[in-house]
Amino acid sequence: MAFYGKFWSATVAAVLVGGLAQAQNTKPESLASNQSTDKILEAISVTATRNPIKSFEYPGMVTVVGRAEIQSRQASTPADLLNFVPNVEFSGGPRRTGETPSIRGFDGADVIIMLDGARQNYGSAHDGRFFVDPALLKRVEVLRGTASSLYGSGGTGGVIEFRTVDAEDLLEPGETAGVSTSVGYQTVNREPTATLRAFGRPAEGLDFVGSITKRISGSIELGDGEKLDQTDDDIISGLAKASYSFADFHRIEGAFVSFRNKAEEPNVGQGAGGSDIVQKDIRSDTSRLSYSYENPMNNWLDLDLTAYYTETQADELRLDGNGAGPQGQLLKRDVDTLGGRLDNRSRLVFSDDIAMTLTYGGEYYQDSQDGAADAAERDGVPDAEASFYGVFAQSEITLANPFGDGTGEFLFIPGIRYDNYETTSTLASDNKSDQVSPRLGLTYMPTDWLMVFSNYGSAFRAPTFDELFLTGVHFQIPVGAGVTNRFVTNPNLKPQRTRTVEVGGGLSFDNVMRRNDHFEVKSSYFRIKGEDFIDLSVNQPALFVACNPFIPGNCDGTTTSDNVANAKLWGVEIELSYESDRLLFAFGFSKLDGVNEATGAKLGVLTPNEYTFNTGVKLPEIDAIVGWRMLLADKFDNVNSAADARDGFAVHDLYFTWEPKDKDWRGFRLDVGLDNIFDKSYSRVFTDANEAGRNFKTLVSYSYKW
Repeated sequence: MAFYGKFWSATVAAVLVGGLAQAQNTKPESLASNQSTDKILEAISVTATRNPIKSFEYPGMVTVVGRAEIQSRQASTPADLLNFVPNVEFSGGPRRTGETPSIRGFDGADVIIMLDGARQNYGSAHDGRFFVDPALLKRVEVLRGTASSLYGSGGTGGVIEFRTVDAEDLLEPGETAGVSTSVGYQTVNREPTATLRAFGRPAEGLDFVGSITKRISGSIELGDGEKLDQTDDDIISGLAKASYSFADFHRIEGAFVSFRNKAEEPNVGQGAGGSDIVQKDIRSDTSRLSYSYENPMNNWLDLDLTAYYTETQADELRLDGNGAGPQGQLLKRDVDTLGGRLDNRSRLVFSDDIAMTLTYGGEYYQDSQDGAADAAERDGVPDAEASFYGVFAQSEITLANPFGDGTGEFLFIPGIRYDNYETTSTLASDNKSDQVSPRLGLTYMPTDWLMVFSNYGSAFRAPTFDELFLTGVHFQIPVGAGVTNRFVTNPNLKPQRTRTVEVGGGLSFDNVMRRNDHFEVKSSYFRIKGEDFIDLSVNQPALFVACNPFIPGNCDGTTTSDNVANAKLWGVEIELSYESDRLLFAFGFSKLDGVNEATGAKLGVLTPNEYTFNTGVKLPEIDAIVGWRMLLADKFDNVNSAADARDGFAVHDLYFTWEPKDKDWRGFRLDVGLDNIFDKSYSRVFTDANEAGRNFKTLVSYSYKW
């Protein structure tokens, strides 16, 4: 309670300070006449509502990571981009193939990952979920909280959507084409990188972009002075995208995103890993075709239609006999997703004070998985198929001056979605169900600088292939006659369901200390009630206590997925930012807790209280920015086992960007960074390996446009 008292006291103080700053905005323009006239733009989210909305006004928490931050981060993996987003955690260890995200304590299939509107549904207990290079991206949106009313199964934790770069992001008005190249290096894993890109608008309505990136990396230097070996990656990724606008309001777009990684590492790439080394051949291709119709004179029709096919393959060749199979054995996991989605927006104006945007449509996608160990079935990777279809509708209703002139504006966002799914396999009976996911969000802005919001949403997540149809050997213990733990199917699993209540508020000011600067803070408190949580249960008798391992089969155990009756999670998030022509500052805070209400045990991917800071000084005299970032975490002891506790830590980064505007240097850019400058030794939750140590990195880029 002491924390919340301080939190709300700070919020009230911020309101008073903000009010004073607002009053100071009446100062004569001459006091700021020597300052920049370029207005700082507020973040716009599309993922939150399937319709552009200011992230500040949305009744919930959504973070937009734009292209400027992507470039300054010199990110090697998506985790490098998102580790400063409140209540987003990566617990797979420092290997890129083990990176798995969690949002508000939910991970795996509870987090929807999308690439330009195409679902990325590859899932594995010990492999990563990200198969896209940051060099191809222009923005990332993270919607935290229930999202099933728009996105269906998996919207319990939230949505991470990656959006690839377009030609219009690279060309200025009057330019028609260009090429760019960049080369870089980071020391922590001896990783060189290079990107080559071509883009253009060769004719009216036609644009294209093609990009290819190469990365090669080796062992990772950790903060404790040790090295994490067997972390070799050889990556090539590419993007080909073209669009054509015709007949004024019609547009078609085709895109192909490819990712290839030849890695050499332990079979389980997360944490420290084991002694069983494999050669991984990871391939992910996403093909997409889209059509849109947007006529500003037609309030009824604003149409988007997307069809996509995602093909992901992870082959593992055993290089030794230290694992569960012989040297030379080839393990395969193929996951394909074929899907399509149709959205339309109808905009209605009922009066000067009442307007509505109605977003509605339908979605269908089908997942299939194929596993093999040489010519036989692969344990723990069942052959199965799943099909989903859903229909949805969501309104954005604005009501101005609800209590008379000058009383602000309400934004109501009611929504509902119906989903039906069926998962089949020859290993057990089918699993099928349907779900209705309602939500209601409300924002009230009594002034243009103050907002409060509340949000209720119901979400669900269907059981995955692996949870339903696990078979074969999980692990073996070479004691006595030998101990074997086997997977057991459970086709009767129910979908995991949650109900979330969220309240919060925010402040937003322009012209606080300098002309056209922008200050914004937004905070949220949420409570999540869950039913039928899906949990993996490992039932293994204690050797020499509950069984005799010298009796064949006496100590064998089982692993299966079960539903946990009731669960509860709750937490707090704060995001604050300030930017002017001279300074940028950002602060984030996250707090999370969760329990199994039946047993009192901790539940979910819980995390310590975390604080993030980002301060940058702009130097327009030399067209540069110099900055400092810090990630600070409290001691983590909110655990069921003492082995999961973690010490607190603080990690500091420095960065510098120089992008000269002088005509003799135009097109040139230099990025320099130093991550973990004090070589801090620390580890994330539920990971048995330390994170990367001190890392010097640099990237030199040049573009030529005409």
